Amino acid sequence: MSNLNTTDEHDLSTAGEQLSTAPREESAASVPAMGVIGWARWFWRQLTSMRVALILLFLLSLGAIPGSLIPQNSVDEMKVETFKGDHTTLAPLYEKLQLFDVYSSVWFSAIYILLFVSLIGCIVPRTGQFVGQLRGRPPGAPRKLTRLPAYTTWRTEAEPERVREAALGLLRGRRFRSHTVGDAVAAEKGYLREAGNLLFHIALIVMLVAFGWGQLFKFEGGKLILEGDGFANTKTQYNNFRPGTLFSDDDLVPFSFDLDEFRGTYERTGPQRGTPRTFEAHVTYAEGVDGKPQKRVIKVNQPLVVDGTKVYLNAHGYAPVISVKDGKGKEVYRNAVPLLPQDDNITSTGAIKVMDGYRDADGKKTQLGFQAFFVPTFAGEGSGTMFSQFPALDYPVLALNGYYGSLGVDSGLPQNVYQLDPSKMTEFKDSNGDQLKQRLRPGETMKLPDGAGSVTFEGVQEWASFQISRQPASGWALTGAVAAIAGLAGSLFIQRRRVWVRAVPGADGVTVVEMAGLGRSESARLPEELADLAGALHSVAPTAPEPEPESGQPSEEPAEGAEK
Repeated sequence: MSNLNTTDEHDLSTAGEQLSTAPREESAASVPAMGVIGWARWFWRQLTSMRVALILLFLLSLGAIPGSLIPQNSVDEMKVETFKGDHTTLAPLYEKLQLFDVYSSVWFSAIYILLFVSLIGCIVPRTGQFVGQLRGRPPGAPRKLTRLPAYTTWRTEAEPERVREAALGLLRGRRFRSHTVGDAVAAEKGYLREAGNLLFHIALIVMLVAFGWGQLFKFEGGKLILEGDGFANTKTQYNNFRPGTLFSDDDLVPFSFDLDEFRGTYERTGPQRGTPRTFEAHVTYAEGVDGKPQKRVIKVNQPLVVDGTKVYLNAHGYAPVISVKDGKGKEVYRNAVPLLPQDDNITSTGAIKVMDGYRDADGKKTQLGFQAFFVPTFAGEGSGTMFSQFPALDYPVLALNGYYGSLGVDSGLPQNVYQLDPSKMTEFKDSNGDQLKQRLRPGETMKLPDGAGSVTFEGVQEWASFQISRQPASGWALTGAVAAIAGLAGSLFIQRRRVWVRAVPGADGVTVVEMAGLGRSESARLPEELADLAGALHSVAPTAPEPEPESGQPSEEPAEGAEK
């Protein structure tokens, strides 16, 4: 009896083999002898296993988290510097761990490359196995179909050959790949499950390649533009520029645009008062050197696209127009000075630097610097402070305090245009000996002491900040993502299964029909499908009537008084 069970189990194993192209686990006894080649083989098998690929994919996702939470040099260097100033303890540790440059760090690149190699090493042999399965035929029926998870049987008067022929036509009509093997019909269906599994992993490789290609050849930069000013797509025009490793200046698409007007509207009433409603940058752009000017409106998440280069609107603010006159009344400076927003109501700060052309009351050349604080809708009168209570230009007020001396720009070291370093300057004093500071409305003037001149708040212009970027292979990345979802759906919802139909003459000459099914995983759909197939086959080979007992044969019921 034990020999029979062993044979049956072997048959079932043979029937269910090759339902998956997953690599087989190596037993402990098959571990190669440890040596250089042995360790190399062991490492390769571990690296190309599905378990390790999933672990690496998880680590890649985990590694992207600090890239989303911590400011990145590749996105905004100013935010990184601000973070370092606010977190003096954490910043050195983050720098050692390369958390300010996550996506170009050594550890993230190592995970990325290992995942790429793992997927390649996993997919190539599985693809070969899958192609071999497609070219092969379903295996013959096990000896004991009764041991399969889905099984049914009946007796019919139809000839075995006719039953097998009908079963073959039925299964092929249901898109099963089927053929006759001995006294049974073997059929298989659900190959799209393995195809979906392979598609998912190939799509991951496409996404990784697209991501890597994009990082190598991409570029992105930022440009702050005042109303009436313009931009040409050359490297020197950018306020900041971050190229990929293999980027070349020749990759810049020739185009230009002018910011004609910026329009922003805000909610005026209700609990969402002050919430932005529309941000629109009205521009005139031209493609190429001699391109025809065209009008376009750039909105948030609706960029201007020129030959694969995208121009995004990502910030907005105000630029007070300032004029400065020296002690003789000569205008030595007139400019719109962009200030940086500090809150949702666009309270803004910045610096005004007069570097050339100014002479003091004694005719000596010097430099002026002013710390500026601007609110588009003034509030705080009488409280000693000022703040903005609405982001629109309803009641603009500019507060200034000034310095004279050296701005430090002649040292050759770069400076932040939005910050003033007064370490080599002297602050202006009012008549009481206090620091000179004054709030100005448009058109008002602040007189500098001792005949040093004046500063006039002429008006307000608006500015918009744009991000210009080109990300090669983004279409491939999107295609890979869609294909990965489709492949994953196929591998999850399509069941690969096999069906066998055996028809043989019984001991009494009546045909015995057996049907059984085996799936890669347990599913309630397999018995239902087998029942449906059995019902369809039953219409061709209906159940034979039960034979009547022959005369003279003893009844199946024991005689009265007989021992039970």
